[in-house]
Amino acid sequence: MGVVERVGNALPHPFWLFWVLSAILGVISAIMAAAGVTVVNPEGETVTVRNLLSGDGLANALESMIDNFASFPPMATIVTVIMGVAVAERTGLLAAAMRAGVARVPASLVVFAVAFAGTVAHVASAAAYIILVPLGGLAFRAVGRSPILGIVVAYTAIASGYDASPIPTPNDAIFAGIATAAAQIVDPEYVVSPVSNWFFNIVSSIVLATIITLMTRLVLSKRPDLDVDPDAPDDDVAGLHVSAAERSGLIRAGLVLLAAAVVLTAIILPESSPLRGEGGSIVESPFIEGIGAVIAFLFGMMGIVYGLRVGTITKASDVPKLMTEGIKQMAPVLALFFAIAQFLAYFEWSHIGDVISVLSADALRTTGVPIPVIFLMVLLLLSVVNVMITSGSAMWAIAAPVIIPMLMLVDVPPETTQALFRIADSGSTAITPMSPYFVMALGFLQRYRKDAGIGTLASYTLPLAIAMTTVWTALFFAWWALGIPLGPGAPVR
Repeated sequence: MGVVERVGNALPHPFWLFWVLSAILGVISAIMAAAGVTVVNPEGETVTVRNLLSGDGLANALESMIDNFASFPPMATIVTVIMGVAVAERTGLLAAAMRAGVARVPASLVVFAVAFAGTVAHVASAAAYIILVPLGGLAFRAVGRSPILGIVVAYTAIASGYDASPIPTPNDAIFAGIATAAAQIVDPEYVVSPVSNWFFNIVSSIVLATIITLMTRLVLSKRPDLDVDPDAPDDDVAGLHVSAAERSGLIRAGLVLLAAAVVLTAIILPESSPLRGEGGSIVESPFIEGIGAVIAFLFGMMGIVYGLRVGTITKASDVPKLMTEGIKQMAPVLALFFAIAQFLAYFEWSHIGDVISVLSADALRTTGVPIPVIFLMVLLLLSVVNVMITSGSAMWAIAAPVIIPMLMLVDVPPETTQALFRIADSGSTAITPMSPYFVMALGFLQRYRKDAGIGTLASYTLPLAIAMTTVWTALFFAWWALGIPLGPGAPVR
């Protein structure tokens, strides 16, 4: 754990990491261009590596910089989605929903309730850790169980199940945008939808919550070090309380969601619906292409109805203010997007991505490595990298331009590669001290056990993380073998 912490701390901020990678890419492109490296792509065209450090390369980098950022696939979608989610979060809807999900749960169901709430809480992004981790401790203490166990269950469910939300989240839009940019290296018309892994995510969230429940009962609950310190503060379980106004607001928000679902279904159902695509297709349709706007609208409407009921919204001008606060919270991510967009554009312009993809795919075909073995190799590599680079968007932006085109050339859809990435991006997150939320969870743990350290929390989360990754991987292979679509219009094979 000490080695992981030291190596991880030596890495630059993700923003600078991508500029360093861009510089390295420039040197590599110069060497490969000087060597005259070429490949023949699937369309039969000869592709030659272009030198990023040449006059043409530098001119392209400068004149395309603004366009690269403006046309970066996740940009518009994530800003749109976050405006709707911000209304739901800032009005208190998401926090109240989390409290309602774990309050008044019987002792026999409290582990599953907290674990499943952890997978659902991802819609609140980073706020999920701040809200649900301490609530997990309160929920366990309220039924006479160790709050230490509650903190561990809540934190691990969020961290190691981060990409398995049954509800579309802002991360889905980010991952889909990066996957789209990578897929277009091979197919310029390819688009990955934010809901392309939705079916897989729904099942994954239930399976992971079940595994956490079983492992907690069979392994963690038998540990002898779950007692709280004698001088630990007494928790006020009233923190789990959902007021009458909040409960009423949640009911109204739920009714709005139900009504919206009925209206959308009624509009989409007719084959002549304007929201359907050519030939009555739902998969390739305005509805799926605009799913980000639909998600934003649903969260926004639920947030407005809830806010009006509990008083967090009193006038119409409050709504755009809440949206603005959400966008402000996304400012660091948008700054990172600027660096990522340039790196991906340089990667595409240099044609290094084409060379790596074609040569790697040819090597895989020549050696006859089975697809499942390739999946395991990719999963292992990304899981190790995730220990050092805990930002999912940063790691996906580095890996996707290489892995997605390579696997597309051996007939693996980008959506399938993205589903595999979700497992790697989540599994090892709960055990790495490089995650800022690991330190935060440790702070909550030290409230009940002052001598707890990094190794203490890691020893609690490690069995859960290993079990979750193993079972989730098995689910992926079963899904792939059965040929079940990963989401709307997203075949697994």
